[in-house]
Amino acid sequence: MEPLRSRRQLIPPASPRGPEPAQAPGEAEIVITHEDVDRAHDRARVQSARRRGGASSRLRLLWLLVGPGVLVMLGENDGPSMLSYAATGARFGIGFFLPFIVLTFLMAIVVQEMTVRLGAVTHRGHAELIFERFGPFWGWFSMIDLGIGNFLTLITEFIAIRAGLGFFGVPPWAAVLAALVLLYTALMTHRYWTWERITLAAALLNLVFIPVALLSHPDWHSVSHAFATWRPLPGGLNKDTLLIVLADIGATVTPWMLFFQQSATVDKGLTRRDVGFGHFDTVLGAALAAGAAVATVIATTPLFTHHMAAENFQAAEFAQALQPLIGRVGASLFALGIVEAGMVASVTISISSAYAFGEVAGRPHSLNLPIRQGKAFYSVLFLCSVLAGAVVLIPGLPLVYVVLIVNVIAVLAMAPALVFLFMLVNDGELMGDMVSPRWANALAAAVVLFLTGAGVLFGVSVIAPNFLAGLTGK
Repeated sequence: MEPLRSRRQLIPPASPRGPEPAQAPGEAEIVITHEDVDRAHDRARVQSARRRGGASSRLRLLWLLVGPGVLVMLGENDGPSMLSYAATGARFGIGFFLPFIVLTFLMAIVVQEMTVRLGAVTHRGHAELIFERFGPFWGWFSMIDLGIGNFLTLITEFIAIRAGLGFFGVPPWAAVLAALVLLYTALMTHRYWTWERITLAAALLNLVFIPVALLSHPDWHSVSHAFATWRPLPGGLNKDTLLIVLADIGATVTPWMLFFQQSATVDKGLTRRDVGFGHFDTVLGAALAAGAAVATVIATTPLFTHHMAAENFQAAEFAQALQPLIGRVGASLFALGIVEAGMVASVTISISSAYAFGEVAGRPHSLNLPIRQGKAFYSVLFLCSVLAGAVVLIPGLPLVYVVLIVNVIAVLAMAPALVFLFMLVNDGELMGDMVSPRWANALAAAVVLFLTGAGVLFGVSVIAPNFLAGLTGK
């Protein structure tokens, strides 16, 4: 493996008084950047809260340090994810899928915990570490692989926004424009901490699916029974059920989450001492997101119980189909929830692409940067979003099928990303005493094997459709 390079290649400014004295061998020049100053202010507030002690100071410390984990989990409850959960409830109801969705979020906790430690210990983003430890080829490979997956996902985010606002009669071009304006506005603070608080407030609106589920008047006995017994996969294992299973996994565990949370941890300035808060942040985010995901399945289960065909539903059509069953208010909340999911995810996913590009290309990459100083970072961010929004305006896109396929692609791309993560978090030179313990390695290995196996099984089912029938005896 290659030796670590410095985070910035520092070039001293020319002096009008002639050449500066030569630096002593091994002496490093220190340059204080705009993002360093902003991050130092954030860290000063953290240190102040630590010095005071007491319950109120601990709560303030929690408020200051929580953010990346909640954002990444609620951000992963994006438009395509919520549509996958909606399609699950409408087609299969509760039963197998409620505990299965909770299991996928437990897998996400295992994965994202490693990114917290990597970011806090190394102060480097995920793509940057891959570049440094495995060479430029793998660094660019990981960045391009992430960029392609993110772009496909961004398309589905804008489709979800377009379809959700379509429930209220908003034309497609206006829906896409509104999403782009919101993205631009969210970044105008030029301050990571401020951007994070604004986006967190928007992300918490993902919980709107919980009142929608309550308005569907679910059979709580059936819900509790589903968790207690975990019934078998409805209809057995076939290509259609496997597609939904993989889509629900891809709705929870995807490559962009690794890149975003690790880079956000660095941008926020978390250190070794903050790792515990980072773990709490991740678990809290997973709990909130799992609650919203389960609520979405419950909310669309009435379509299943009333035997309403839901194969071709798009976001607005789900809301329209639910309106006779849960009322105008419930259907409106469902459509707004889809819009919110797409809006928040379009911001976080675009940023993860920009982080990865900046880390691999050696360009400034921070939300603490003004646009003039972070032209490459913001250009990648906006270009990805504008192109994805333009694709969405093409008429006739089959939303639900595209959503499911994009989520499946995310699962297939997750295995190699996890291998890099596993190797990095077990690198003693990088991690020191924060290297992964055996129990964490065992859990991570189980997640990698599960995702890889599911991806291989889906690939085989596409190439040899009769394989699953022979495997299950049906």
